[in-house]
Amino acid sequence: MKILKYLAIALLVFGAVFAALYFIKTNSKPLAEYKTQFPKMQDIEKKTVVTGTVIPEDEVEIKPQISGIIEKLFVEEGDLVINGDLLAKVKVVPNEQALNSAQGRLSNTLILLKNAEVDYNRNQSLFEKEIISEQQFDNAKLNFDQAKQNVKNARSDLQIIKLGSAGGSSIANTNIRATVAGTILEIPVKEGDQVIESNTFNAGTTIATVADLNKMIFEGKVDEAEVAKLIIGMPLKVTLGAIQDKEFDAQLKFIAPKGNEEQGTVQFKIEGDVFLDESVFIRAGYSANASLVLEKKDSIMGISEALLQFDKNTNDPYVEVKNDKGKFERKEVQLGISDGINVEVVKGLTMEDEIKVWNKTEPYKIGEEKEPENK
Repeated sequence: MKILKYLAIALLVFGAVFAALYFIKTNSKPLAEYKTQFPKMQDIEKKTVVTGTVIPEDEVEIKPQISGIIEKLFVEEGDLVINGDLLAKVKVVPNEQALNSAQGRLSNTLILLKNAEVDYNRNQSLFEKEIISEQQFDNAKLNFDQAKQNVKNARSDLQIIKLGSAGGSSIANTNIRATVAGTILEIPVKEGDQVIESNTFNAGTTIATVADLNKMIFEGKVDEAEVAKLIIGMPLKVTLGAIQDKEFDAQLKFIAPKGNEEQGTVQFKIEGDVFLDESVFIRAGYSANASLVLEKKDSIMGISEALLQFDKNTNDPYVEVKNDKGKFERKEVQLGISDGINVEVVKGLTMEDEIKVWNKTEPYKIGEEKEPENK
């Protein structure tokens, strides 16, 4: 019995010692160690990226001076032309109604001319015999001269309807020539197509579009939240989707005074002169992105945005800073500009503060209570 009693006491003592050791072990786990970062002096730029296209600064549409049919095209898209180069030739197709009217007018003027000539000859004979006064003779001569001029005008009108112009200028009107130097971007017509002249009531048919590809601009649209920060003359960096690893300098030259609503937001058109590189050929209509620096600060205190935490109730930013005892305590911060990676700290930190990298994750074992993230 005494042996059993001593054995029971020993088991109790052993159990007590084992429980004490287990309790000490489980409660003496070291605190999780977190990496820290110091604030640093840096330059921060706030940028925005605008999507758009690169287009020629000026595009000129060449239109005919007369209506007719394209008889011959002398150029193709992509050809280089100078001012005065022949682009196409138009064959005049007279309007039947206008042609008939012009022919009738010419016949009438010829009849009037014949009558005026008879009257003039009769009055001249009477004037030479001193039967009529000089004034009567002058009136007859005036009517004769006017009749001759009317016949001349009627013939010119008929020639214009038939040939497109009067006299020796017919070639100038039927030949379509370039009015500026540049590259042929587009020829929307083909031989045999009917074209209409440009006049007060009609814009006319475009024979060709000519532009100088050495003078290109970036055209894009900016959201209303950022347009107030733009200034004429500010620099841009333009990248093209068709040309990899190449960046072009540009300068903002135009901001639209009026915006247009698109998909629920108001967009303002902007334009910028692109400074081209002679080693690269840029085609009109390339898609492009322009980077604009909206705000920039040099040599300011900044931290990584990954160090920030935000209060659940107020959404105010704060960081956790290591104190003298090695523990982390919360500090409210006031922020400035951000580039999406780093952010300016206006107030709340010093250069000596060690900021906790709070998003540290600890390995988790099954059956083991997970260590809380924030210490």
